[in-house]
Amino acid sequence: MTGKHIATGLQWVLNTGLLILAIILIIFLGKETIHLANVLLNMGEQESSFLLIEGIVIYFLYFEFIALIIKYFQSGYHFPMRYFIYIGITAIIRLIIVDHKNPFDTLCYSAAILILVMTLWLANSNRLRRE
Repeated sequence: MTGKHIATGLQWVLNTGLLILAIILIIFLGKETIHLANVLLNMGEQESSFLLIEGIVIYFLYFEFIALIIKYFQSGYHFPMRYFIYIGITAIIRLIIVDHKNPFDTLCYSAAILILVMTLWLANSNRLRRE
């Protein structure tokens, strides 16, 4: 019986932590919205287009993390692996946009995206699909 109480307590701590994290992410999403609005208003500069693209990708990262937390509660308290893969692909794309000075690094990042896409294909196959 003690093990069940510990598991219930840990589940409660995890759920509370995820709700707090979701609130923090929503606050940062609001700040990113304000930042994107400022970049859009100053669109005449050359570097502002790069800031706009980087901001949009960061915006998607926040959305994906919030969607992951929502999916956690909807799917019976487990994290679907494919959401982590989506987040990884988006994060690497952001890294390519921000740091594209070295061609070899960009090639390695692209290879990592290819591996993640193949992993996503495997995770969505009928053998491995859980939901």
